[in-house]
Amino acid sequence: MIIGLSLAAACLLGLGFVAQQHAAYREPLSEMLHWRLLLHLIHTPLWLAGIGLMFCGQILGAIALGQASLSAVEPLLATSLLFALVAAHLIYQQHFAWIEWLGAVLVSGGVALFLAFGQPRRARKPGLPDPGSPRWLAMLAALGLSAILVVIALRVSLQVKAMLLAASAGVLYGMQDVLTHSTLVMLDNGLGAVARTWQPYAVPCVALVGLLLNQSAFDAAPLRVSLPATTATEPMIGILLGIAILSERLRVSPGALAAEVAGLSAMVTGILLLGRSPFLSKPEDGMLVRQAGERR
Repeated sequence: MIIGLSLAAACLLGLGFVAQQHAAYREPLSEMLHWRLLLHLIHTPLWLAGIGLMFCGQILGAIALGQASLSAVEPLLATSLLFALVAAHLIYQQHFAWIEWLGAVLVSGGVALFLAFGQPRRARKPGLPDPGSPRWLAMLAALGLSAILVVIALRVSLQVKAMLLAASAGVLYGMQDVLTHSTLVMLDNGLGAVARTWQPYAVPCVALVGLLLNQSAFDAAPLRVSLPATTATEPMIGILLGIAILSERLRVSPGALAAEVAGLSAMVTGILLLGRSPFLSKPEDGMLVRQAGERR
């Protein structure tokens, strides 16, 4: 059930990212990191369709997060890049090369290895740390990391800028997953308990800023540059915050830890390989024109 929900969410997220990037890449670079980028995109049917797919994917992901640990769901959501690649393949009607097959094997195999040996599970005592608990400082650390990536992105070339903005969005998406999970946990105590805490109000704020960063990355470069950074960063941050804040547990024997690290490394390597696929770089000519304009 959890695996099916997570994979369905990943499929919708991947399809949504493809649609969003096709729309956002046509917007002027001057709109990058400005709210008017979203205001213009909201009038684009293709982008709205992509947002709709992403929203449905996030709903399914939230249902999965409400029934399992973050560390179990996050790696499955990272397979969204596989579905994005399949969508791009169907659009361009070309055969997969060895790099796509190798990347797909590494991503799926890495996720399976991590889940099999890590056996992610929730804390022994369900619930959330107190609002004033030092554990929530991990959320501020993640927010600081996202801000640092944006500051660095302002000073680098267009392609590196896209990767850094996408990674920053991935950090916020990982935070969003933790906040969503914690909000769902609080629902067990009733809507009144949820309304009295800050997490549910932080979810839309984090999601909106993450959306702006992600669309700015899509505006700057093709999917092969922007999407892998988001896809790799989100599960890493989600898993780390789940352990730090929610006391989620993984197996910690030497053999299990080695397999978990190997699984996550394979997943990230596969994501980077898939990012080099020509299916995700069809607008490359437009990027060259933009780089030339940036040099002027």
